[in-house]
Amino acid sequence: MSKTTTATEFPGEIKVLIDEQKIAERVVDLASRLEKDLDQLEGEVTLVPVMTGSMLFTSDLIRHMQRPVRIAPVTVQSYPGSSTRSRGARLQTPIPDALRGTHVVIIDDILDSGGTLAVLRRLIKAVEPSSVRACVLLRKNVDHDASAVCEYAGFDIPDKFVVGYGLDYDGLYRNLPFIGTLPSDMINKEDSG
Repeated sequence: MSKTTTATEFPGEIKVLIDEQKIAERVVDLASRLEKDLDQLEGEVTLVPVMTGSMLFTSDLIRHMQRPVRIAPVTVQSYPGSSTRSRGARLQTPIPDALRGTHVVIIDDILDSGGTLAVLRRLIKAVEPSSVRACVLLRKNVDHDASAVCEYAGFDIPDKFVVGYGLDYDGLYRNLPFIGTLPSDMINKEDSG
């Protein structure tokens, strides 16, 4: 019998915001909606997961999709080290030229300021794909960059720093099976103020 991980097994009493079951159900729903829309299009589909935060979400999402898709990950850094505030999106890998003529779906873990999504949309459009759309697991209830259009969002959440299910704080907590918030005493005071 498999063991279910709880927040109390991690230091600092991480508060669960979205549990494992809700995430699993929503991922199935997103995959179904995405695939239904993609089935209306002719041509190849390429998923562009934003590493490293979206790797768990992407992995679970594609297991519920029936159509063949290509995967072309990119790496973007917005939260260096123990930062809880975006420092601006910086692309760390080139945009694959193979996206030309395909239907591209950007897969990201969270939409907060919209900087990452805005940068990726602009750079991907430059290689002339057939279409571009975006799917995020989480969307914060904050003002976003107007060019950060997101067609699919799993959950709308409050403006809190979250970890788990791929999201990290200083490289840790990606392995939590749920989305949770860290207690304030665990977050770098210089960064959060």
